[in-house]
Amino acid sequence: MRPHPYLRAYMAGIVTPSVVLLLAVTAFVIARYGMGVNLPVERALVFPLAFVPSAWGVWNMCYLAWRSRVRMTLGLHGALLPLMLVPAGVLLARSSDLFEFELPLWTAAAFAPVGVVAYYLVWKYVVGFLNAEVGIA
Repeated sequence: MRPHPYLRAYMAGIVTPSVVLLLAVTAFVIARYGMGVNLPVERALVFPLAFVPSAWGVWNMCYLAWRSRVRMTLGLHGALLPLMLVPAGVLLARSSDLFEFELPLWTAAAFAPVGVVAYYLVWKYVVGFLNAEVGIA
């Protein structure tokens, strides 16, 4: 049997966002149907549900492929991912009229350092732990 390290890297990468998105969908559904808050659930979660877990998995595969050539820690590698995801999310929100108000780009840019720090910590500790569990660390 072959070890399939890239498949294991992909699976270790998609675990964390999948669990977080499951909790987010639960919160959205409870807010919309249980408490009567008017939230466009189907539009608000299309990008995160369709793209983010796959992006994490592919990003973890890239780390596995590049780690011998590019000297970068897993946390720093993961901290680069929101720099691509945030502009894509803002573009999608603007193009699909997700919000009734115009979402300025500076708002997303203001929260980018928080996202970078959060991604750094999650990638360093959670994804690093999962990579070690599947034997690719």
